[in-house]
Amino acid sequence: MTLPAEAYAILEGRHSDPFHYLGLHPEDDHKVVRAFLPYASQVEAVDEQGQTAVLSRVHDAGLFVGALPGNVESYRLRANFGDNVVELHDPYSFPPVLSEFDLYLLGEGRHQELYHKLGAHPMTLEGIRGVAFVVLAPNARRVSVVGDFNFWDSRRHAMRVRGNGFWEIFIPGVNVGDHYKFDIIGPHGEQLALKADPLAFRSEVRPNTASIVFDEMKLSPQTKAPPKANALSSPMSIYEVHLGSWRRKDGNEWLTYRDLAATLPKYVKDMGYTHIELLPISEHPFDGSWGYQPTGLFAPTSRFGTPDDFAAFVDACHDEGLALLLDWVPGHFPDDRHGLGFFDGTALYEHANPLQGRHLDWGTLIYNYGRTEVVNFLVSNALFWLDRYGIDGLRVDAVASMLYLDYSRPSGGWIPNKYGGRENIEAIEFLRRFNTEMFSRFPDATTAAEESTAWPQVSRPVEFGGLGFGYKWNMGWMHDTLSYISKDPIHRKHHHGQILFGLHYAFSENFILPLSHDEVVHGKRSIIGRMPGDEWQRFANLRTYYAFMFAHPGKKLMFMGCEFGQEREWNHDSSLDWHLLDDERHRGIQSLVRDLNHLYRSQPALHEMDCEPGGFEWLITDDAERNVFAWMRKGSAPRDRCLVVVNFSPNVYHHYRVRVPFPGKWREVFNSDSAHYGGSNTGNIGERETLEGLVPFLDLTIPPLAAIYLVPENK
Repeated sequence: MTLPAEAYAILEGRHSDPFHYLGLHPEDDHKVVRAFLPYASQVEAVDEQGQTAVLSRVHDAGLFVGALPGNVESYRLRANFGDNVVELHDPYSFPPVLSEFDLYLLGEGRHQELYHKLGAHPMTLEGIRGVAFVVLAPNARRVSVVGDFNFWDSRRHAMRVRGNGFWEIFIPGVNVGDHYKFDIIGPHGEQLALKADPLAFRSEVRPNTASIVFDEMKLSPQTKAPPKANALSSPMSIYEVHLGSWRRKDGNEWLTYRDLAATLPKYVKDMGYTHIELLPISEHPFDGSWGYQPTGLFAPTSRFGTPDDFAAFVDACHDEGLALLLDWVPGHFPDDRHGLGFFDGTALYEHANPLQGRHLDWGTLIYNYGRTEVVNFLVSNALFWLDRYGIDGLRVDAVASMLYLDYSRPSGGWIPNKYGGRENIEAIEFLRRFNTEMFSRFPDATTAAEESTAWPQVSRPVEFGGLGFGYKWNMGWMHDTLSYISKDPIHRKHHHGQILFGLHYAFSENFILPLSHDEVVHGKRSIIGRMPGDEWQRFANLRTYYAFMFAHPGKKLMFMGCEFGQEREWNHDSSLDWHLLDDERHRGIQSLVRDLNHLYRSQPALHEMDCEPGGFEWLITDDAERNVFAWMRKGSAPRDRCLVVVNFSPNVYHHYRVRVPFPGKWREVFNSDSAHYGGSNTGNIGERETLEGLVPFLDLTIPPLAAIYLVPENK
């Protein structure tokens, strides 16, 4: 029997439309079934009435052909493999997975729930259980699913192409937990490395890279964060965590998501924080990237357990009254062979031109934000984490690298936009769409930008020309204040402006004050490692700096370990140095941060108008000689006031006068020099009465290297 050319294309695993040849097809007055079952010795087709028709073996590789009566609409296959007889459903007998409406939305790049269609989805189709696989590869000649269920043989489950390059197939009998990848032949006939699913919901533990079938539809958030947890008027104190190194088991093993669920939220709640922010937990191949080079944006990393385990961790955070934020990386991705790079044999997710498509600093690839499918992929991923896991917001990494075409590039090493400028117009539109869709669908969520330049209106609404973020990290505040506090007190009077300058722009954005992981690595030293002076002064400086931070306008973020004064730089390969809490000085820092958090939350003046100019008033700005600053924080109620005095010198100042708005008693509700924290216990004996006169003044004792907070009595 002479076989047509497309039969050989099936046998050789290079047919671009296997549904055209395989399956049930009308032929004259009957129907023909063609099935490709390697290693089968005999195959029969069984119709819905149980009648059988033997299929002829027309090629030794396992191609079978046979005729069925003309009225047959459905069938199954009965195949002999040695002594085993197996009944199975032919994947080439099922209708398409994607609807015409799906294809329309996908073509428009407006399919908000992309994750319900692309990827691997357990489902029942025409009464049969199996898994539908869908992947975008518009320039591929052929795409096959390979996995545990087909001996990783690319000939067995070649897919059909739909619309603008969406390949799909429904495979009966595939189960949750099966491993799989996509086998792709590129546009010039080249065989590509096996690709992990861009929308895989679960992946293997590195160094293995296969995707794993998981039913994302069964994910349903069971709990929620407190109402208005992310509101501008609410207290936000964020504990930033790298899950792999917060704590470890004996033997330096990771804690699992379930282990972390039982311990981390309780600790964070006890410390008084309102939020946990996780360094990226999307699947990534290299531990040393800390998650910032993800290959699986839809899969929580398998290092710590399954997606169900991660969902339990999210619920545990909410059960403790905490909101959970994720660090999200839509700016770049690694060029690992199994990942998104050169996915279908072309630059599908990235730019083809390396002047646009590759980060020189990080050796990673840059998303092509001008491509509708790529923007749809990224926006849908953002929505996925909030929809399926109940995450409360996203912090977007490296926004500056997205906004500028010449970011970290030499002269002549970048391509200007259509107007000749350096702004990445497509990235700007992507960020605006991302924020618009996020807040439209999840109005109680938030987004935060790590943006290190003076780009205007990052946290202003899109309709007013902004990028639409909820918050922006205040990188300028962090750099200036860390520079100031690192100097010996004798020199600080010459750098007085580093404290003052931040208030010139403090309300131009909705700011978060970050002491993040980036500030305790790469030779920068830990936060306490930057403090000058002898041991007492180092810890006093740190207490003062933290008290200054919590009284400064803006929401707060602190990386794990900073709350007890970890001495060494952070190491992602080991646990934090919890043994330091055996030392009373480190316990004092921890107690101070705990009390600051609780005070920040309980005093409306310290948080209610964090992002409004009306919530702050300078009182003393010109005492550079004594390194003293004073200001008033204000809440919306007339007597919601908190006086803050900070002394960045090691001297005690008696009879220091500060003007206040109300006469009467003012209670000292916080003193970083308290003996409880390891200080000298210098202060104001709990309260001070204003001096007599037309203008109320307080006569204060200002402790050394310390900050004090006072509030009006009976406010």
